[in-house]
Amino acid sequence: MIRKFLKHFFTGVCLLLILCIALVVLFDPFFQYHKPLPGLKAVLTDKEYQCVGSLKNFDYDSVIAGSSVSENYNNRWFDEGFNCTSIKAIRSYGATADLCYLLDIAFQEHDIKYVFYNLDPSALSADPVTTFESTGCPMYLYDDNYLNDIEYLLNKDVIFEKIPYLIAQSLIGDYDEGNSYNWAQWKSFNSDMILGLYIRKLSINEMKAADYYQENLEGNIALLTKEIEVHPDTYFKISIPPYSMLWWDNIYRNGDTESYLYNMETAMEKLLSYENVELYYFLNDREVVTNLENYMDLLHFSPEINEYICSSLIEDTHRVTKDNYKQIIDDTRDFSYEVVNELIKPYEDRIKVDIYDE
Repeated sequence: MIRKFLKHFFTGVCLLLILCIALVVLFDPFFQYHKPLPGLKAVLTDKEYQCVGSLKNFDYDSVIAGSSVSENYNNRWFDEGFNCTSIKAIRSYGATADLCYLLDIAFQEHDIKYVFYNLDPSALSADPVTTFESTGCPMYLYDDNYLNDIEYLLNKDVIFEKIPYLIAQSLIGDYDEGNSYNWAQWKSFNSDMILGLYIRKLSINEMKAADYYQENLEGNIALLTKEIEVHPDTYFKISIPPYSMLWWDNIYRNGDTESYLYNMETAMEKLLSYENVELYYFLNDREVVTNLENYMDLLHFSPEINEYICSSLIEDTHRVTKDNYKQIIDDTRDFSYEVVNELIKPYEDRIKVDIYDE
């Protein structure tokens, strides 16, 4: 009797496990095995879990690659403006190595017309190594080894939360597939928000040497230019985004102004040597950067600014060329010091100060 019970019990457990695995493989909310089923939307809200799978399995010919400031683009802006089908390759930190890793996945099975690449200034000074594993990303979803997918296939959160969410957003929700990974819906963008989040250093560090980050700079440029060189038939439309003027104040007080300007000038010179690269620059766009109503914090701007950047790429404005890049850097230098010496003065009584800074 006990043996018969145990036999039925283990048979039932095995059948339940098989059913769970089949359910996850069928609906596949992280898109590890296939694109969305007919009638279901590509509900992309968890970039660490979905970005790699969607890059492997979706149909597209262009990639929007960047940090969290790129998440609030609507893919359709690019699709309509450039007659393409785009997908996002997003990494919050925007590290060059991470974005190139994601681009490599995209290039494996797809012929890519355009890469719309967001180049954050901080990415040029960061270590040129991937950060997925060190920041706790689910690495079993990042490789091609299906044997370690058990953490995905038998995950109760996937079965009881992610699959129902996918179905609900597809059938009864108002999810817009163009707004993949978009986080702006419940955020506020205004001067109170950004000023409330900026904790200003009391002290001002000595200005670093221009080539302070030289080793990391060279490593990051090498990673990006390798992608450009290996894929000569792909157009890389690279944009440097418009961080707020408080960001300029912050890097000045950390002694980074000259090194960041040097990094950008060096990167510009190298990138402009490629025929398949177009470069766009927004850090000295005074109308945007000085208007704190556009921002949530030092870096993150509203979706309206994302649309403005996309329109600039479509209309070919804010373009950097071999003839004007040095002038752009000189203008940016003048602007950055104007921020710390003049433009920030009206806001100083609203800025919080780090009382523990020495």
